[in-house]
Amino acid sequence: MKLFRNNVGAGTLDNGSFVRWGICNDSASLNAKMKSSDLIGIKPVLITQGMVGHKVGQFIAREVKRPGWKYAGNAREKAQLRFIEWAVSMGADARFTCVPGGDL
Repeated sequence: MKLFRNNVGAGTLDNGSFVRWGICNDSASLNAKMKSSDLIGIKPVLITQGMVGHKVGQFIAREVKRPGWKYAGNAREKAQLRFIEWAVSMGADARFTCVPGGDL
């Protein structure tokens, strides 16, 4: 699989234009409800006869946390979880994950 950094943010350009970037950041209200994961990508999946009729998630999302992190249920984590749950409901492979360093 190949994963890419999904930078999310908003700001004013030198010309005064306001711009938003990143998945699930079309508006401040959407971003408050659902925060896309730090890493996104695609995993190749070979479809076999036994998989016909099943959802096959090729979209990958990882919300990166520091080692030892525990879900606390604050507003940010709930918004991150909403994205993960939505992606999984569509057949994707999405989850929180702990890695050394924690922040990308």
